[in-house]
Amino acid sequence: MSSAIYLENYLDGLESLPTELERNFKLMRKLDDRAQTAMKSIDSHAKDFMRKLGENGAMSEDERRERQEDIKALFGKAKEYSDDKVQLAIQTYELVDKQIRRLDNDLARFEGEIQEKASSTRAKSEEVVAKKGRKKTKDSKTTGKKKKSASSDEETGRGNNQSNANSSVNSSSNAGQGSKKKKSKVNQEKETRKGGAQKKTVEVDDSEKESCHTAATHPSDVMDMPVDPNEPTYCLCHQVSYGEMIGCDNPDCPIEWFHFACVGLTTKPKGKWFCPKCTQDRKKK
Repeated sequence: MSSAIYLENYLDGLESLPTELERNFKLMRKLDDRAQTAMKSIDSHAKDFMRKLGENGAMSEDERRERQEDIKALFGKAKEYSDDKVQLAIQTYELVDKQIRRLDNDLARFEGEIQEKASSTRAKSEEVVAKKGRKKTKDSKTTGKKKKSASSDEETGRGNNQSNANSSVNSSSNAGQGSKKKKSKVNQEKETRKGGAQKKTVEVDDSEKESCHTAATHPSDVMDMPVDPNEPTYCLCHQVSYGEMIGCDNPDCPIEWFHFACVGLTTKPKGKWFCPKCTQDRKKK
């Protein structure tokens, strides 16, 4: 896959990202406005409650309890808006992080394809060089055989002429002719040994080229690229944020945010919620 195709696919995936981010940011702004409105209402109710509470006999017990419940309900609303805003912020972060991970994976695959193509090209070029070397060796062997055949024919012709010329000569001449034939045989054996040595050298060269070709056809492995090493971890599992999460109402909680599944939740509980560690600490107190 070419770099242009990778880029086109990645841009297609990013096409809807700006719209989704804009929608999430608008919702976060609305939730923040609602939370701020609830906090202002709490301040107003609290001031009125404290003012009437300071007046002797101005507030009955039922009215005092009712006003406290109203203020408590407003606090619950403000916390709900804030929690929803945090959840939306986490979803927005995961949306962007997903695209970053996809880009990292595409870059790793693209790098692997480049290395694979480079190794394939190098292997083909070495194979062409090896074929040329084998062809040159074959031509050299053919030329050697032709020269050897011509030399043998020449020796045979000389032997026949010598035999016809000395047909009437005595046994001593025949002994001289036998000596010449023995010398010709020795020369032929030398040519044979020379050809065998040349063939052995060529076979060694071919084996070396083959080993080089085998070593070049294995591309190096692509290293996994690190993805966002600075991303914070949460929950009892010490993993990054994902899915639905809930915050511990203890302001001194060391972990603060937890995945629903890790703390055995399927829906958001009503009222305050404390993590298992903070719950045990509260029981000890």
